Amino acid sequence: MGARSPRLEALEALVLRGLEVAPSQVWGGVRIVPLLRKEIRQDLRLAKRSYGEDVMAVSLDGELLAPGIKYVSYVPHGLVVSWSTNGTAAAAFGTHLQARDGRRFGKGPSTVRVAHRMARREDKNSLRLLPLHLAMEGFLALHFGGPEVAWSEYSRRALSTGLDPRWEDAVLGSWIPGLDDALRVFEIHERQVGVLLFVAEALASAFVVPHPDDYRALHRTLLEDFYGTLIVHHGLHATTSRTEASIDDERVSSLADLRQGLAVMRAEWAAFHDEMSNGLLGKEVRSERIYRAGPFQLQRFATNLSPSEENHIGEAIVRETGELEYLKTFRLSAAQTRRAFLLSQLASQNWNLDATAVLLRHSKDELIRRLERSGFDYLLKEHVLQAARRRH
Repeated sequence: MGARSPRLEALEALVLRGLEVAPSQVWGGVRIVPLLRKEIRQDLRLAKRSYGEDVMAVSLDGELLAPGIKYVSYVPHGLVVSWSTNGTAAAAFGTHLQARDGRRFGKGPSTVRVAHRMARREDKNSLRLLPLHLAMEGFLALHFGGPEVAWSEYSRRALSTGLDPRWEDAVLGSWIPGLDDALRVFEIHERQVGVLLFVAEALASAFVVPHPDDYRALHRTLLEDFYGTLIVHHGLHATTSRTEASIDDERVSSLADLRQGLAVMRAEWAAFHDEMSNGLLGKEVRSERIYRAGPFQLQRFATNLSPSEENHIGEAIVRETGELEYLKTFRLSAAQTRRAFLLSQLASQNWNLDATAVLLRHSKDELIRRLERSGFDYLLKEHVLQAARRRH
Protein backbone atom coordinates (compact mmCIF):
# COMPACT_ATOMS: atom_id res chain seq x y z
CA MET A 1 0.00 0.00 0.00
CA GLY A 2 2.94 2.33 0.55
CA ALA A 3 3.52 5.06 3.09
CA ARG A 4 0.68 7.13 4.44
CA SER A 5 -0.14 10.23 2.40
CA PRO A 6 -0.18 13.55 4.26
CA ARG A 7 -3.28 14.49 2.22
CA LEU A 8 -5.36 11.75 3.82
CA GLU A 9 -6.45 12.56 7.35
CA ALA A 10 -8.18 10.31 9.86
CA LEU A 11 -11.92 10.77 10.24
CA GLU A 12 -12.89 13.41 12.78
CA ALA A 13 -16.64 13.26 12.19
CA LEU A 14 -18.78 10.95 10.11
CA VAL A 15 -20.33 12.89 7.21
CA LEU A 16 -22.20 11.47 4.20
CA ARG A 17 -20.15 13.55 1.77
CA GLY A 18 -20.94 12.76 -1.85
CA LEU A 19 -24.29 11.14 -0.92
CA GLU A 20 -27.90 12.27 -0.78
CA VAL A 21 -30.79 10.90 1.25
CA ALA A 22 -33.94 9.55 -0.46
CA PRO A 23 -37.36 9.12 1.22
CA SER A 24 -37.47 6.12 3.53
CA GLN A 25 -39.44 2.92 3.09
CA VAL A 26 -41.17 1.26 6.05
CA TRP A 27 -42.11 -2.37 6.73
CA GLY A 28 -43.44 -3.09 10.22
CA GLY A 29 -40.73 -2.01 12.64
CA VAL A 30 -38.06 -1.65 9.93
CA ARG A 31 -37.30 1.66 8.23
CA ILE A 32 -34.74 1.70 5.42
CA VAL A 33 -33.44 5.05 4.17
CA PRO A 34 -31.81 4.79 0.71
CA LEU A 35 -28.53 6.65 0.14
CA LEU A 36 -27.84 7.81 -3.42
CA ARG A 37 -24.44 8.73 -4.84
CA LYS A 38 -24.28 12.10 -6.57
CA GLU A 39 -21.39 11.19 -8.89
CA ILE A 40 -20.89 7.58 -10.03
CA ARG A 41 -17.22 6.64 -10.56
CA GLN A 42 -15.56 3.40 -11.60
CA ASP A 43 -12.17 3.52 -9.84
CA LEU A 44 -13.21 1.70 -6.64
CA ARG A 45 -15.35 -1.44 -6.54
CA LEU A 46 -16.42 -4.03 -3.96
CA ALA A 47 -17.24 -7.71 -4.47
CA LYS A 48 -18.49 -10.38 -2.09
CA ARG A 49 -16.46 -13.48 -1.21
CA SER A 50 -18.59 -16.14 0.50
CA TYR A 51 -17.32 -18.52 3.20
CA GLY A 52 -19.05 -21.76 4.12
CA GLU A 53 -17.42 -22.56 7.47
CA ASP A 54 -19.07 -22.55 10.87
CA VAL A 55 -16.28 -20.53 12.46
CA MET A 56 -13.39 -18.40 11.26
CA ALA A 57 -10.25 -17.84 13.33
CA VAL A 58 -8.22 -14.84 12.17
CA SER A 59 -4.55 -14.60 13.06
CA LEU A 60 -3.82 -11.00 14.01
CA ASP A 61 -0.07 -11.39 14.40
CA GLY A 62 2.55 -13.85 13.19
CA GLU A 63 1.94 -16.90 10.99
CA LEU A 64 -1.42 -18.44 10.22
CA LEU A 65 -1.19 -21.41 12.61
CA ALA A 66 1.46 -20.07 14.98
CA PRO A 67 0.65 -19.13 18.60
CA GLY A 68 -0.53 -15.56 18.98
CA ILE A 69 -3.62 -13.36 19.17
CA LYS A 70 -6.65 -14.79 17.37
CA TYR A 71 -10.07 -13.33 16.60
CA VAL A 72 -12.78 -16.01 16.45
CA SER A 73 -16.29 -15.50 15.08
CA TYR A 74 -18.84 -16.62 12.52
CA VAL A 75 -17.80 -14.87 9.27
CA PRO A 76 -20.24 -15.61 6.40
CA HIS A 77 -18.51 -13.41 3.83
CA GLY A 78 -15.64 -11.07 3.11
CA LEU A 79 -15.36 -8.09 0.77
CA VAL A 80 -12.78 -7.75 -1.98
CA VAL A 81 -11.83 -4.12 -2.65
CA SER A 82 -10.42 -3.33 -6.11
CA TRP A 83 -9.17 0.11 -7.16
CA SER A 84 -7.23 2.06 -9.74
CA THR A 85 -4.85 4.89 -8.93
CA ASN A 86 -5.40 7.01 -12.05
CA GLY A 87 -9.19 7.32 -12.12
CA THR A 88 -9.74 4.59 -14.73
CA ALA A 89 -12.19 1.73 -14.17
CA ALA A 90 -11.08 -0.74 -11.49
CA ALA A 91 -10.61 -4.45 -12.22
CA ALA A 92 -13.67 -6.26 -13.51
CA PHE A 93 -16.26 -7.04 -10.85
CA GLY A 94 -15.63 -10.41 -9.23
CA THR A 95 -12.27 -11.21 -10.83
CA HIS A 96 -10.61 -11.77 -7.46
CA LEU A 97 -13.25 -13.98 -5.88
CA GLN A 98 -11.41 -17.26 -6.33
CA ALA A 99 -8.15 -16.21 -4.66
CA ARG A 100 -7.01 -18.49 -1.85
CA ASP A 101 -8.00 -17.08 1.52
CA GLY A 102 -6.66 -19.00 4.51
CA ARG A 103 -6.97 -22.71 5.19
CA ARG A 104 -10.04 -24.86 5.82
CA PHE A 105 -10.12 -27.58 8.48
CA GLY A 106 -12.67 -30.25 9.37
CA LYS A 107 -15.21 -32.29 7.48
CA GLY A 108 -18.92 -32.91 7.64
CA PRO A 109 -21.10 -30.66 9.77
CA SER A 110 -18.31 -28.75 11.57
CA THR A 111 -15.64 -26.81 9.71
CA VAL A 112 -13.22 -24.02 10.60
CA ARG A 113 -11.37 -21.57 8.37
CA VAL A 114 -8.13 -20.03 9.61
CA ALA A 115 -7.30 -16.75 7.86
CA HIS A 116 -4.57 -14.14 8.15
CA ARG A 117 -5.41 -10.55 9.15
CA MET A 118 -8.68 -8.63 9.05
CA ALA A 119 -7.56 -6.67 5.98
CA ARG A 120 -5.13 -8.52 3.71
CA ARG A 121 -3.63 -7.29 0.48
CA GLU A 122 -4.04 -9.84 -2.32
CA ASP A 123 -2.32 -8.17 -5.24
CA LYS A 124 -1.17 -4.73 -6.37
CA ASN A 125 -4.65 -3.23 -6.51
CA SER A 126 -6.87 -5.43 -4.37
CA LEU A 127 -7.52 -5.96 -0.68
CA ARG A 128 -9.67 -8.49 1.18
CA LEU A 129 -11.37 -7.26 4.33
CA LEU A 130 -13.78 -8.88 6.76
CA PRO A 131 -16.65 -6.39 7.02
CA LEU A 132 -17.62 -5.24 10.54
CA HIS A 133 -15.14 -7.72 12.03
CA LEU A 134 -12.40 -5.19 11.32
CA ALA A 135 -14.26 -2.71 13.52
CA MET A 136 -15.21 -5.24 16.20
CA GLU A 137 -11.63 -6.52 16.49
CA GLY A 138 -10.49 -2.95 17.15
CA PHE A 139 -13.19 -2.58 19.80
CA LEU A 140 -12.22 -5.85 21.49
CA ALA A 141 -8.55 -4.82 21.43
CA LEU A 142 -9.33 -1.62 23.36
CA HIS A 143 -6.78 -1.64 26.22
CA PHE A 144 -6.49 -5.40 25.65
CA GLY A 145 -3.06 -5.58 27.29
CA GLY A 146 -4.47 -4.84 30.74
CA PRO A 147 -2.39 -3.51 33.66
CA GLU A 148 1.21 -2.56 32.92
CA VAL A 149 1.97 -2.09 36.61
CA ALA A 150 1.77 -5.05 39.02
CA TRP A 151 -0.85 -3.52 41.29
CA SER A 152 -1.58 -5.78 44.25
CA GLU A 153 -5.32 -6.14 43.47
CA TYR A 154 -4.91 -7.73 40.03
CA SER A 155 -4.82 -11.47 39.43
CA ARG A 156 -1.77 -13.22 38.03
CA ARG A 157 -3.80 -13.94 34.91
CA ALA A 158 -4.56 -10.23 34.37
CA LEU A 159 -0.91 -9.29 34.76
CA SER A 160 0.30 -11.98 32.35
CA THR A 161 -2.41 -12.02 29.64
CA GLY A 162 -4.44 -8.84 30.11
CA LEU A 163 -8.03 -9.12 28.91
CA ASP A 164 -7.46 -12.37 27.04
CA PRO A 165 -10.07 -13.62 26.24
CA ARG A 166 -12.33 -10.64 25.51
CA TRP A 167 -15.70 -11.19 23.84
CA GLU A 168 -18.97 -9.49 22.91
CA ASP A 169 -22.35 -10.87 21.83
CA ALA A 170 -24.15 -10.13 18.56
CA VAL A 171 -26.82 -11.71 16.37
CA LEU A 172 -27.34 -12.09 12.62
CA GLY A 173 -29.54 -9.66 10.70
CA SER A 174 -31.73 -12.59 9.68
CA TRP A 175 -32.93 -12.67 13.31
CA ILE A 176 -34.38 -9.13 13.08
CA PRO A 177 -38.15 -9.46 12.53
CA GLY A 178 -39.21 -7.96 9.20
CA LEU A 179 -35.74 -7.26 7.81
CA ASP A 180 -35.79 -10.14 5.31
CA ASP A 181 -39.17 -9.05 3.95
CA ALA A 182 -38.15 -5.39 3.82
CA LEU A 183 -35.00 -6.11 1.81
CA ARG A 184 -37.00 -8.32 -0.55
CA VAL A 185 -39.85 -5.92 -1.34
CA PHE A 186 -38.30 -2.46 -1.07
CA GLU A 187 -37.36 -0.60 -4.22
CA ILE A 188 -33.66 -0.13 -5.04
CA HIS A 189 -33.07 3.28 -6.63
CA GLU A 190 -31.02 3.78 -9.78
CA ARG A 191 -28.15 5.60 -8.02
CA GLN A 192 -28.52 3.82 -4.68
CA VAL A 193 -25.25 2.82 -3.02
CA GLY A 194 -26.30 2.34 0.59
CA VAL A 195 -28.85 2.53 3.38
CA LEU A 196 -29.49 3.77 6.86
CA LEU A 197 -31.25 0.93 8.66
CA PHE A 198 -33.59 1.75 11.54
CA VAL A 199 -35.43 -0.75 13.72
CA ALA A 200 -38.22 0.77 15.83
CA GLU A 201 -36.72 4.17 14.93
CA ALA A 202 -33.35 3.24 16.46
CA LEU A 203 -30.41 3.48 14.04
CA ALA A 204 -29.14 -0.09 13.80
CA SER A 205 -26.62 0.22 10.98
CA ALA A 206 -25.30 2.34 8.13
CA PHE A 207 -24.03 0.69 4.96
CA VAL A 208 -22.43 2.38 1.93
CA VAL A 209 -20.51 1.01 -1.09
CA PRO A 210 -18.82 2.81 -3.99
CA HIS A 211 -21.02 1.84 -6.96
CA PRO A 212 -24.74 1.09 -7.53
CA ASP A 213 -23.90 -2.29 -9.12
CA ASP A 214 -21.94 -3.20 -5.98
CA TYR A 215 -24.92 -2.31 -3.81
CA ARG A 216 -27.33 -4.44 -5.84
CA ALA A 217 -24.99 -7.41 -5.44
CA LEU A 218 -24.52 -6.79 -1.69
CA HIS A 219 -28.06 -5.63 -0.78
CA ARG A 220 -29.05 -8.83 0.99
CA THR A 221 -25.75 -9.20 2.86
CA LEU A 222 -27.42 -6.99 5.47
CA LEU A 223 -29.04 -10.24 6.63
CA GLU A 224 -25.57 -11.75 7.17
CA ASP A 225 -24.21 -8.76 9.10
CA PHE A 226 -24.29 -8.83 12.88
CA TYR A 227 -26.29 -6.51 15.13
CA GLY A 228 -26.75 -5.90 18.84
CA THR A 229 -29.26 -8.04 20.70
CA LEU A 230 -31.18 -4.87 21.66
CA ILE A 231 -31.98 -4.30 17.98
CA VAL A 232 -33.65 -7.72 17.79
CA HIS A 233 -35.64 -6.88 20.94
CA HIS A 234 -36.79 -3.61 19.33
CA GLY A 235 -37.89 -5.54 16.26
CA LEU A 236 -39.98 -7.92 18.36
CA HIS A 237 -41.76 -5.37 20.52
CA ALA A 238 -42.03 -2.09 18.63
CA THR A 239 -43.34 -0.59 15.40
CA THR A 240 -42.25 2.31 13.23
CA SER A 241 -44.18 5.56 12.86
CA ARG A 242 -45.16 6.60 9.35
CA THR A 243 -44.07 10.20 8.94
CA GLU A 244 -45.49 11.53 5.69
CA ALA A 245 -44.17 14.27 3.42
CA SER A 246 -46.22 15.50 0.50
CA ILE A 247 -46.54 18.21 -2.14
CA ASP A 248 -49.37 20.73 -1.76
CA ASP A 249 -51.23 20.31 -5.04
CA GLU A 250 -52.89 23.71 -4.66
CA ARG A 251 -49.46 25.31 -5.09
CA VAL A 252 -48.65 23.40 -8.28
CA SER A 253 -49.61 25.01 -11.56
CA SER A 254 -46.50 24.25 -13.65
CA LEU A 255 -43.58 21.87 -13.96
CA ALA A 256 -41.40 24.45 -12.19
CA ASP A 257 -43.81 24.44 -9.22
CA LEU A 258 -43.72 20.64 -9.15
CA ARG A 259 -39.92 20.61 -9.15
CA GLN A 260 -39.90 23.16 -6.34
CA GLY A 261 -42.39 21.11 -4.30
CA LEU A 262 -40.34 17.97 -4.83
CA ALA A 263 -37.16 19.75 -3.70
CA VAL A 264 -38.91 20.98 -0.54
CA MET A 265 -40.25 17.47 0.20
CA ARG A 266 -36.79 15.92 -0.24
CA ALA A 267 -35.30 18.56 2.06
CA GLU A 268 -37.91 17.75 4.72
CA TRP A 269 -37.13 14.03 4.46
CA ALA A 270 -33.38 14.70 4.69
CA ALA A 271 -33.84 16.87 7.80
CA PHE A 272 -36.03 14.20 9.42
CA HIS A 273 -33.50 11.44 8.78
CA ASP A 274 -30.59 13.63 9.89
CA GLU A 275 -32.35 14.12 13.21
CA MET A 276 -33.01 10.38 13.56
CA SER A 277 -29.35 9.50 12.88
CA ASN A 278 -27.62 12.27 14.83
CA GLY A 279 -26.20 9.69 17.23
CA LEU A 280 -23.84 8.70 14.41
CA LEU A 281 -23.79 11.14 11.50
CA GLY A 282 -21.89 14.34 12.16
CA LYS A 283 -20.77 13.03 15.54
CA GLU A 284 -17.13 13.22 16.59
CA VAL A 285 -15.31 9.91 16.15
CA ARG A 286 -11.91 8.51 17.03
CA SER A 287 -10.46 6.72 14.04
CA GLU A 288 -7.48 4.53 13.19
CA ARG A 289 -5.97 4.40 9.71
CA ILE A 290 -5.53 0.80 8.55
CA TYR A 291 -4.47 0.92 4.87
CA ARG A 292 -3.88 3.39 2.08
CA ALA A 293 -4.88 2.34 -1.42
CA GLY A 294 -3.89 5.05 -3.88
CA PRO A 295 -6.35 7.92 -3.35
CA PHE A 296 -8.37 5.90 -0.81
CA GLN A 297 -7.92 5.20 2.87
CA LEU A 298 -9.41 2.40 4.96
CA GLN A 299 -10.16 3.37 8.56
CA ARG A 300 -11.98 2.00 11.55
CA PHE A 301 -13.59 4.26 14.11
CA ALA A 302 -15.68 4.56 17.25
CA THR A 303 -17.80 7.34 18.68
CA ASN A 304 -16.81 8.84 22.03
CA LEU A 305 -18.10 5.87 24.12
CA SER A 306 -19.94 8.11 26.56
CA PRO A 307 -22.35 5.94 28.63
CA SER A 308 -25.04 8.63 28.44
CA GLU A 309 -25.10 8.72 24.61
CA GLU A 310 -25.75 6.46 21.62
CA ASN A 311 -22.52 4.85 20.41
CA HIS A 312 -21.35 3.11 17.24
CA ILE A 313 -18.23 1.45 15.89
CA GLY A 314 -17.49 0.95 12.23
CA GLU A 315 -15.15 1.08 9.28
CA ALA A 316 -14.94 3.38 6.27
CA ILE A 317 -13.08 3.97 3.03
CA VAL A 318 -12.65 7.67 2.31
CA ARG A 319 -11.47 9.27 -0.94
CA GLU A 320 -8.72 11.89 -0.64
CA THR A 321 -11.27 14.57 -1.55
CA GLY A 322 -13.39 13.55 1.45
CA GLU A 323 -16.17 11.52 -0.24
CA LEU A 324 -17.34 8.50 1.73
CA GLU A 325 -16.92 5.44 -0.52
CA TYR A 326 -17.55 2.58 1.93
CA LEU A 327 -19.17 2.48 5.36
CA LYS A 328 -20.39 -0.24 7.68
CA THR A 329 -21.37 0.35 11.30
CA PHE A 330 -22.48 -1.54 14.42
CA ARG A 331 -24.50 0.03 17.22
CA LEU A 332 -23.14 -0.76 20.66
CA SER A 333 -25.52 -1.69 23.43
CA ALA A 334 -25.55 0.31 26.66
CA ALA A 335 -23.72 -2.57 28.41
CA GLN A 336 -21.04 -2.72 25.70
CA THR A 337 -20.54 1.02 25.96
CA ARG A 338 -20.23 0.83 29.75
CA ARG A 339 -17.59 -1.89 29.49
CA ALA A 340 -15.55 0.10 26.98
CA PHE A 341 -15.90 3.29 29.02
CA LEU A 342 -14.79 1.50 32.19
CA LEU A 343 -11.69 0.12 30.47
CA SER A 344 -10.80 3.52 29.06
CA GLN A 345 -11.07 5.12 32.51
CA LEU A 346 -8.86 2.43 34.06
CA ALA A 347 -6.29 2.84 31.30
CA SER A 348 -6.29 6.64 31.72
CA GLN A 349 -5.30 6.12 35.37
CA ASN A 350 -2.69 3.46 34.57
CA TRP A 351 -5.06 0.79 35.96
CA ASN A 352 -4.82 2.18 39.48
CA LEU A 353 -8.09 1.29 41.22
CA ASP A 354 -7.91 4.05 43.82
CA ALA A 355 -7.24 6.77 41.24
CA THR A 356 -9.96 5.45 38.91
CA ALA A 357 -12.48 5.34 41.76
CA VAL A 358 -11.76 9.02 42.51
CA LEU A 359 -12.12 9.88 38.80
CA LEU A 360 -15.52 8.14 38.62
CA ARG A 361 -16.62 9.47 42.02
CA HIS A 362 -16.98 5.95 43.38
CA SER A 363 -15.61 4.26 46.45
CA LYS A 364 -12.99 1.63 45.63
CA ASP A 365 -15.46 -1.11 46.58
CA GLU A 366 -18.08 0.34 44.23
CA LEU A 367 -15.55 0.30 41.39
CA ILE A 368 -14.66 -3.34 42.14
CA ARG A 369 -18.34 -4.27 42.12
CA ARG A 370 -18.78 -2.41 38.84
CA LEU A 371 -15.90 -4.37 37.31
CA GLU A 372 -17.51 -7.59 38.48
CA ARG A 373 -20.93 -6.69 37.03
CA SER A 374 -19.25 -5.83 33.72
CA GLY A 375 -17.70 -9.29 33.46
CA PHE A 376 -14.16 -8.24 34.36
CA ASP A 377 -14.04 -10.03 37.71
CA TYR A 378 -11.32 -12.35 36.36
CA LEU A 379 -8.94 -9.38 36.36
CA LEU A 380 -9.00 -9.17 40.17
CA LYS A 381 -7.78 -11.51 42.88
CA GLU A 382 -10.51 -13.53 44.54
CA HIS A 383 -9.89 -12.17 48.04
CA VAL A 384 -10.20 -8.60 46.69
CA LEU A 385 -13.61 -9.46 45.22
CA GLN A 386 -14.79 -11.22 48.35
CA ALA A 387 -13.78 -8.34 50.60
CA ALA A 388 -15.62 -5.83 48.42
CA ARG A 389 -18.73 -8.05 48.44
CA ARG A 390 -18.69 -8.31 52.26
CA ARG A 391 -18.31 -4.57 52.72
CA HIS A 392 -21.01 -3.91 50.12
